[in-house]
Amino acid sequence: MPLRLAPLALALAAAASLFSAAASVAAPPNIVWIIADDMSPDVAAYGAKQVRTPHLDRLAAEGRRYERAYASAPVCSSSRSAFILGTYQTTTGLHAHDVENPQPLATPYRPLTELLREAGYFVTNAAAPGSERNRRPLKQGKTHYNFAHDARTMFDGDDWRKRRAGQPFFAQFQISEPHRPFPIPPEFQKSDYDAAQLAALELPANYPDHPLVRRDWLAYLRSVEKVDRRVGAILDQLRSAGVLDDTFVFFFADHGRPMSWGKQWLTVEGLQVPLLVRGPTIPAGTTESRPISLIDLAPTALRIAAADVPPWMEGLDLFGPESPRREVVFAARDRCGDAEDRIRAVVTARGLLAHNFLPELPHLNWSSYKEASYPAMPLLRKLQAAGKLTPRQAQWLAPSRAEWEYYDLRSDPQGLTNVAADPRYRDEIAGLRQRLDDWIRTSGDRGALPDPPTEPSLAEIKQAKRADYARVWTTRLGKPEPSDAERLAWWLRSYGLKP
Repeated sequence: MPLRLAPLALALAAAASLFSAAASVAAPPNIVWIIADDMSPDVAAYGAKQVRTPHLDRLAAEGRRYERAYASAPVCSSSRSAFILGTYQTTTGLHAHDVENPQPLATPYRPLTELLREAGYFVTNAAAPGSERNRRPLKQGKTHYNFAHDARTMFDGDDWRKRRAGQPFFAQFQISEPHRPFPIPPEFQKSDYDAAQLAALELPANYPDHPLVRRDWLAYLRSVEKVDRRVGAILDQLRSAGVLDDTFVFFFADHGRPMSWGKQWLTVEGLQVPLLVRGPTIPAGTTESRPISLIDLAPTALRIAAADVPPWMEGLDLFGPESPRREVVFAARDRCGDAEDRIRAVVTARGLLAHNFLPELPHLNWSSYKEASYPAMPLLRKLQAAGKLTPRQAQWLAPSRAEWEYYDLRSDPQGLTNVAADPRYRDEIAGLRQRLDDWIRTSGDRGALPDPPTEPSLAEIKQAKRADYARVWTTRLGKPEPSDAERLAWWLRSYGLKP
């Protein structure tokens, strides 16, 4: 009897095997987002020098490098609120940075993580291996959204390896670097420190060539190398678990580098970010030169998961047939802490147009955060007073600014020379002004409306931020409001330089 049933049993076993294999093939791929804080495309794979990024370079070689990826805001919470929703922060009213009293999301908006959980994904958010703040290892990943949220509905935990067997996962890894403060390399304190590395740095022309600037820049690049090592640890984790080749891995930053003309500004330096993608259908060693917005990542993740993309998402699927329609990206900067502002920008492959709605403000208007964290702030003012800045460097300290700025990214890829007044660009600028105005109108830009009364009030916010600034300098120098000369001397000593 068992012998006569053997062929049937074998057939059933074979069918089960085929079904299992088909189910395995049909299972949605895993998705991983690796997110760095405050980083421009300062990676060797993008042509950056004086920085060693072997893991990121390998990720680029095994996947696709996006050459024109931009954040929708040049600051953490506004950008993060946008890309987790796939919608511009100005549309949802989440445009101010570091909201003190975040409110629940308005209908119909929902974060990507909740949508993926409903699609059957195990969703996690974790600090990257080795990440730390104030010398304490971190386990939970950064969110920093401008809306109230419950981690219990947004995430299943902090370790994708705790999912059910065979369950697809969406894992976010948050890397705290290269956010300030940069760890200052200990070799800076040595009297025989080899200055060859500093001399080899190629600073952008809008930064003064000063020893403090060079050391600060090199400290930033060393922090980028920490990012690379953390990415390597994440890839090793996926590889050792045997899931790397079944996973779409996205590496990007929430906005550009934390330098004086970068973070918080609608400049190339503030908006352009690295975006590297490796995955089952991504040809190795490819590049994409079309403009990409970080709000495109959420709908892309939903398409990968074979889930519906809500109609309110303004991003485009990077891999879908509609993606070639992306010709422009838009960006916005609004209040950042105690620094009030309103700027809107449109970026194409040809240029960047920015509209300063408050041209009466200086570019470097007071920011308690920057005045406490950026050594270049007091340095720039001291160099200006001494007449040691070039006209390009000094224009950012002028008491006011142009209402319109246009940068020709074909001849000026770093976006350093404003050519808005050049008649050769009149038609080009007119077309982009129309596109920017249309976007502000059709997207329902909430930043165009008066800010509703807040708790705390703006006056209270400014008072609290100034108090934070005063505490920082009291700890450093024993006085809450030191002069630029005193602050500069402290920064010089910190970087191993003589005041």
